[in-house]
Amino acid sequence: MLKGSCLCGAVTIAVAGDLEHDPQACHCRQCQKQTSSFYAGVNVRKSALTVRGEAHVRWFRSSVEVERGFCAVCGSTLFWRPDLPGYAWISIAMGLFDESTGRRMTKHEYVAERGDYYPDLSRLPDSGD
Repeated sequence: MLKGSCLCGAVTIAVAGDLEHDPQACHCRQCQKQTSSFYAGVNVRKSALTVRGEAHVRWFRSSVEVERGFCAVCGSTLFWRPDLPGYAWISIAMGLFDESTGRRMTKHEYVAERGDYYPDLSRLPDSGD
């Protein structure tokens, strides 16, 4: 079980079992506006996710088919979810996890839209930290 929380702890999450997917990064303009950089998240089955403090989760519809969840108390980015009938997945912001997930980012999306203040991260060397 993987556990995590927002910055203030008002919203906590638990994901049952291991992650089925690797995290990915989205550099689109909407993710830049939401996070001030890029969104790093991992898709998990909604049925594997438990959220406590749901009264503090607010949803913003950023497009016709997508909602973005954040903590109403501290503003932490929490979720990204398509509003599609029967869609079984939700993306959880990687920064929420309290411990290492053991997974590495394997995909970037909308790299051409990335902010001009950082290079293509896939070309940066690993510092080993």
